[in-house]
Amino acid sequence: MKQDLIVILDLGSTQNTVLAREIRDLGVYSEIHPHDITAEELAALPNVKGVILNGGENRVVDGQEVQIREELYGLGYPMISVDYPQSKCSNCLSALPDQEALKKFLFDTCKAETNWNMKNFIEDQVELIRQQVGDRKVLLALSGGVDSSVVAAMLIKAIGTQLTCVHVNHGLMRKNESESVVKVFRDELHANLVYVDASERFLGKLAGVADPEQKRKIIGGEFIRVFEEEARKLEGIDFLGQGTIYPDIIESGTKTAKMVKSHHNVGGLPEDLKFELVEPLKQLFKDEVRACGVELGLPHDMVYRQPFPGPGLGVRCLGAITRDRLEAVREADAILREEFARAGLDKKVWQYFTVVPDFKSVGMKNNARVFEYMVIIRAINTVDAMTASVEKVDWDVLERITNRILAEVENVNRVCYDMSPKPPATIEFE
Repeated sequence: MKQDLIVILDLGSTQNTVLAREIRDLGVYSEIHPHDITAEELAALPNVKGVILNGGENRVVDGQEVQIREELYGLGYPMISVDYPQSKCSNCLSALPDQEALKKFLFDTCKAETNWNMKNFIEDQVELIRQQVGDRKVLLALSGGVDSSVVAAMLIKAIGTQLTCVHVNHGLMRKNESESVVKVFRDELHANLVYVDASERFLGKLAGVADPEQKRKIIGGEFIRVFEEEARKLEGIDFLGQGTIYPDIIESGTKTAKMVKSHHNVGGLPEDLKFELVEPLKQLFKDEVRACGVELGLPHDMVYRQPFPGPGLGVRCLGAITRDRLEAVREADAILREEFARAGLDKKVWQYFTVVPDFKSVGMKNNARVFEYMVIIRAINTVDAMTASVEKVDWDVLERITNRILAEVENVNRVCYDMSPKPPATIEFE
């Protein structure tokens, strides 16, 4: 393997991601694993140089303090503990290590080398994919978003024609999104792409469903069913490739942290899943995924395209999905993207989108009272999707967007701008 690895064991810290990124910034690869990892699982990880027992305020779960398995101490890895009273390793700190203490542990104690970079990460993941898959075949859920596109490129590099990409149009895509996916991947990148129009199927399953978590689980579950059906048309499909990234896992809940929301590729997977998962990006943050895409040679526009949730517009058409509100959010989103590109904000703002709530407000059109929906605009900046700040959009730009939405989108009489950072808000509304 090309990279040394420092393992962070989650023993209740709220700073796991901060620590992981700090270690990577020092040039050493790090991964976060659950506190109850077995000795066999830890020993199977490639090129482990040291272990950090990262305790914190969430170390009590269901009335019991979380602890590592005793046999881990006997594996011989250098260990350091942070705010973990039960630790039996000699190297302990009462708080998050400062930069010098961390450097001393990484480079003096663990003898780790600064070999964390995207070239080495890709080479390691390609090797791991080949070991996992062998001569068998992988079915990839290809939305056309950044995460699945980078996974597609990595899988093509690793296993070539053993990969079949499936793009499912669930009826919740942005305007012209599916057409763009087919054009780029089938026509330009010559991927083995299967296109499935399942719009009516998904919308039927979602009819009357208002709870956000139930919507996500229905969409996630139905995705898997579609893939299973497509797999049955092929031969020897044993694996499902997914663009799961680390924020998806964190927000779907860990053993010491509560769920923020489930992601269709984490919390929404059915228990009777017929495939083994291939998830080479699951330890990366969003900015690292983009860097990975650049290193893999993907087009700039593809790597830096707008993030789009797996459930698509289903979590931006708030509450129970109706076709008129779904069309309103789709058209309003297209206007927003056009105007942000015109103003140069598409290169500045990390994510921007529209949502349409499931209630109406009174307005006036053609000198008559109307009762119609509102469109909410959200534009945020972030590095790793764990926190986010609101973009201060120029008033003239907002006014132009508002006027276009009110003039061009049916059933809408009001436009609002969301001023909420993350936290306390999340990036998406649902």
